[in-house]
Amino acid sequence: MSVDLRLDIPAFIIFVGIVLGFLLSYFFIQKSFKYNKSNLFMGLLLLTFSLNMLEGWLNYTGLIFKCLHLTNFSEPTNFIIAPLLYFFVSRQLGEQRSNKEWLHYIPFLFWLFYCVFFFIQSEAFKYNSNIFSLDFDLKPLAVDYSKENDNPLGIRNYVNELTIFQIGIYSFIIIRKLVLKGKSLGESIFNTTNHTLRSLRSSTLHFTLLFLLLIVVKATFKDDIGDYILYVYLSFILLFNVIVIMNSSNYFQQSSSFLEFPSLKYQKSSLTKSDQKVIVEKIQRIMKEEKYFTSNLASLSNLAFNINESSHHVSQTINDDLNMTFFELLAFYRVEEAKRILSSSEGKKLTIEEVAEQVGYNSKSAFNTAFKKLTSQTPSAYRKNS
Repeated sequence: MSVDLRLDIPAFIIFVGIVLGFLLSYFFIQKSFKYNKSNLFMGLLLLTFSLNMLEGWLNYTGLIFKCLHLTNFSEPTNFIIAPLLYFFVSRQLGEQRSNKEWLHYIPFLFWLFYCVFFFIQSEAFKYNSNIFSLDFDLKPLAVDYSKENDNPLGIRNYVNELTIFQIGIYSFIIIRKLVLKGKSLGESIFNTTNHTLRSLRSSTLHFTLLFLLLIVVKATFKDDIGDYILYVYLSFILLFNVIVIMNSSNYFQQSSSFLEFPSLKYQKSSLTKSDQKVIVEKIQRIMKEEKYFTSNLASLSNLAFNINESSHHVSQTINDDLNMTFFELLAFYRVEEAKRILSSSEGKKLTIEEVAEQVGYNSKSAFNTAFKKLTSQTPSAYRKNS
């Protein structure tokens, strides 16, 4: 039986959110192995949200009836959302991995196994299941329910209540961790200068709002009818995060083109490993001995000129050997020098603007942004704690 597709504004917003969610999850996971390991959990959390949103989008539009084998495919991930946020917060707070962490995955693994009873059901069974849960005005197909058993323990009827219960428990634990961390710093999580704590507070706030919205939606609508409201809210959160990431990116500080293909960037380079080693030594010497990074005129081409190498070879060496861009390298040396100054008795008498100027920044805001990105603290907080 044909189903009229629902392709309206909420469907479009959720679709955009799904695309953004998958893109963000890919970059968070990929970059976590090189930079911040805790971002692996954030990437997996975003991936989980994206999978949930994809199923919700299929349900909302009615496209699920064209791919019945995907019915409820993301249901087990309900029980991995809260643990992933918990692990992200834990790692960001500097806590080490525990040997008992696998216990947190038990509900997810159990539900994944239990859902197999539903996944192996016939398409006619899943067709009827969607009609009943999504309130579509369609005639059910003939199914012999005496021979079908998708829920032997009867617990799938309480998946929403169990999900809310688990998220509530983890939310309490996470908030408690943040409160205790704030107390250890002599601060409140609502009034803290610690960048990491502020960031985690914001993430937890959005998660709590999503949790409360989940409760309201499930209490207001029966079955899965109102889930699209959750996914629209999530889509706006993902869009906001993309904007924040783009605003904090140093990509726009350099001369780049959207037509540039990174994978082909150094394809024709004749640079050898021994050549790169020499260039690295030159870069390190000019940075450490001459403090080249303090120059307001510092640029890739100017650095290459000063060490008598081509810009192309210097860029390739920084990327391949140091796993940085030129601007990340510049920021690293500037922040290290700033940390030295801020920790000194002389540096404690200087204003933040003066410190920023000494290490090569033209503005306090750019200095603060780079410093917080590399140390998770503001320059003022670092000086106070040093």
